[in-house]
Amino acid sequence: MARPLDPIHARAATNAPTESGWVEVNGLRQALPADLARTAVDFLREDLRLRGTKVGCGQGDCGSCTIVVDGQPRYACVTPVAQLDGCRVTTVEGLAAASRCGARLQQAFLAHQAVQCGFCIPGMLMAASAAIDAGEVRDRAGARAAIDGVLCRCTGYRKIVDAVTEVGTGAAPRPLTPPPGAGEGPAVGRPLTRLDGAEKVDGSQGFGADGIPADSLYLRAVRCPFPRARFVLGDLDAYLRAHPGLHRVLTHADVPGRNLHGIAPAYADQPVLPAGEARHHLEAVALIVGEREAVAGLDLTGFPIDWEPLPAVFTVDEAARQGAPLLHASRAGNLLVEGRVLRGDAASALRDAAHVVTGRFASSFVEHAYLEPEAGWARRVGDTIELHSPTQAPHPHREDLARVLGVPEQRVRVVPTAVGGGFGGKLDMTVQPLLAVAAWHLDRPVAIVFTREESMASSTKRHPARIVSTMAAGSDGRLRAVEFEGDYNTGAFASWGTAVANRVPVHACGPYRLPHYAARARAIHTHVTPAGAFRGFGVPQTTMSQEQLIDELALKAGWDPLEFRALNALRPGDMLPTGQLLDESVGLIECLDALRPRWTEARARLAARNAEAPPQLRHGVGLAAFFYGCGNTGTPNPSTVRIGVRPDGTLVLHQGAVDAGQGSNTVIPQIVADALGVPVGRLQIVGPDTHLTPDCGRTSASRQTFVTGRAAFLAGTALRRRIRALLGAAEEASIHFGDGWVGAGDARLSLRELPLDAQGYALCAEERFDPPTRSLDAAGQGRPYATYAFGAQMAEVEVDLETGRVRVRRVVAAHDVGRRVNPTLLEGQIEGAVAQGVGLALMEQYLPGRNNNLHDYLIPTVHDVPEVEVLFVEAPTPIGPYGAKGIGEPALVPTAAAILNAIHHATGARVREAPATPDVVLRALAAAGRGLVRAPGAS
Repeated sequence: MARPLDPIHARAATNAPTESGWVEVNGLRQALPADLARTAVDFLREDLRLRGTKVGCGQGDCGSCTIVVDGQPRYACVTPVAQLDGCRVTTVEGLAAASRCGARLQQAFLAHQAVQCGFCIPGMLMAASAAIDAGEVRDRAGARAAIDGVLCRCTGYRKIVDAVTEVGTGAAPRPLTPPPGAGEGPAVGRPLTRLDGAEKVDGSQGFGADGIPADSLYLRAVRCPFPRARFVLGDLDAYLRAHPGLHRVLTHADVPGRNLHGIAPAYADQPVLPAGEARHHLEAVALIVGEREAVAGLDLTGFPIDWEPLPAVFTVDEAARQGAPLLHASRAGNLLVEGRVLRGDAASALRDAAHVVTGRFASSFVEHAYLEPEAGWARRVGDTIELHSPTQAPHPHREDLARVLGVPEQRVRVVPTAVGGGFGGKLDMTVQPLLAVAAWHLDRPVAIVFTREESMASSTKRHPARIVSTMAAGSDGRLRAVEFEGDYNTGAFASWGTAVANRVPVHACGPYRLPHYAARARAIHTHVTPAGAFRGFGVPQTTMSQEQLIDELALKAGWDPLEFRALNALRPGDMLPTGQLLDESVGLIECLDALRPRWTEARARLAARNAEAPPQLRHGVGLAAFFYGCGNTGTPNPSTVRIGVRPDGTLVLHQGAVDAGQGSNTVIPQIVADALGVPVGRLQIVGPDTHLTPDCGRTSASRQTFVTGRAAFLAGTALRRRIRALLGAAEEASIHFGDGWVGAGDARLSLRELPLDAQGYALCAEERFDPPTRSLDAAGQGRPYATYAFGAQMAEVEVDLETGRVRVRRVVAAHDVGRRVNPTLLEGQIEGAVAQGVGLALMEQYLPGRNNNLHDYLIPTVHDVPEVEVLFVEAPTPIGPYGAKGIGEPALVPTAAAILNAIHHATGARVREAPATPDVVLRALAAAGRGLVRAPGAS
């Protein structure tokens, strides 16, 4: 962090009392534990049950655990309890009372919508409050410095900086935006402050590790130290006898049902615990169960297991070779699946075209780097296994866990905790099957908390891509053909490799009219960490190649890159290469129109800047356009929402859409309230719980606002119509609820006189929405998505020709969102996506087995993110709720491509490898002859 004192000297620099053996925490004196070597975060969370202080890394890298000690921000995960002796400590739970700015800062975070998942927010608040109280935040630079030791993966930092700047400079506070009351207009379209925001800023929101019962046993995984190895377990009973406090060792033989899980039953290939061979580095092969202290203190080097390392394959080329080791004997070779889309005669069109460009591109594994490591707990309740964990897919996890346990689904209850960042990485099961199997065998609650290393080693990644693509245009500048071949390294298990291989060929054509098209994508197994879903299912890395080729083709044909895209852009009524006709919800031209004046101005401004800048600094601007299908690819994709009315007039919304930071806990109630015709404040919300809420599908594929939102709209509309019909009221009559009654217009109905359903409701409506799609045939023809998001982004960069370093200075993002349900939540999604796009383009490269921490694996900090301007276009989709469609994934798709195009504009060098780290940029400059020419004898 920028400001904390050296822990060794912290005591000497304060005026705290010197009496030993106690610490003042949030105004209360607490006795220090006997073991003064314990970390402060362990003492706060476990002894004092102050769970607002989070553990994101345990190594002082992420800042989620920041507390304030005698006025100074400190990382609690690396601060020994001994250094708290006699000190005054403030955690987020005591911030409002202990800090002069605390309460206002919490309100500012809410008013600016500076919270998304919320996991980093306690650390952000503590670091910022210490700086503000010390008078160190006088401008935006001071606000950035205040939080530069705390990482955020969701927000893109901008709204956090806005909030800290407001409070630090004493600016007029931005007001909260509460839901409109009766007669105050619709909720849809308003920037409502998050309905779940208060618990995100006061530390009470419960994540996976926060609700673990005090009497829980803990699990610890024994993991494979090799990329691939056979193993034989030794005398486990003797091991248990030698280690007091341990209760059991669980192996594959303890899995009561099917020892496989996966996204779909047909592709379930990941064992809960493998029987004799591990397929990737740090795969879990056994579970040790015991008391918390006993498990935490284990030295696993003495665990009885013999390893036999085996040959492994790490790249798609190695995996595709004849005789390569097979990952799964049930499959033909190491090919998981191949997707393709064919239209016309691409080969002939390429031969006859006036302008042709081709290129080879490569991208790397990318880590989700959500700040909450996987954690959770489970227990037996009667004959039901009840599991609490951060998940983006509660009902699919229940289905999979039932197969693992060999029981009916009704005997598994999944209760999602708050999700501390997901982005697709918490769609797959990680801790869940381990907990379920342990809870099956033990009579106490069981818990597990992954270390950062375990999280990064065992969770899915963005697929590395190897792409060869060719594009052609006629002499009139119109696109004629695209040929695309992409190989995607899906790692050891299927995960979402099937979705990537099928989504990519649909999208590799880009958002353009195209008469001839041939695209193929393959997902291939290797002995590395599994690759899965990461905000775009392969489309962001595909767009990095295709939009660079679009730029090359435009320049070759003599067109301005924006005007070339506008000439070829899809419009309502056009046909995609899949044969699907587009409806009216196609806002790409409007997005390009919105960018045009900024594009023209930026090119002129940066040309002038280059004329004045030092020769080693070059400035450029790049553009990328995209389209993105909302929902699953050509498969059923339903959501179901229920609204009930209790006899006392209470309205209860049951919605199972997991809010992983994107805002469904606010957006879905906005939609329901307007559909029913009541204020949002009338709703009592029951959130995701497989025993209490219907299945709203996975929080993925940019589907919740669109799909669950539509189901919510239908449920609200159905209940409104039923009430009016019961009362004989006109269609336009407004609905009113009171104590034990409901009214429509001037008519009233006593709810207490109505018979109750099985759930205790006097009135109820439950509606299901499944977007109309059609699966793709062998040639990729069908209707893969019911609606598409469109947009374009431009990025301004500064490139240092001496060092190869690239800085992104500004991004303008124009997005067709159908209809803005909550504008500031949409802005936050785009700003956060741009930050992740910067990481994808310039710095993020996960190396399996080598950088399983947030020190070696770099993600953007507050100093790396650019200024972001968001431009909304509304081209409503007739099947979306009030016309709305998704934004979570679409917002990320074009960012990296725009940055790479900007590097070319700045330097004339084309970077075909991501991330564009300094060494990659320098190689590209040298290959293009664009490097800085040094004077003879220069160092």
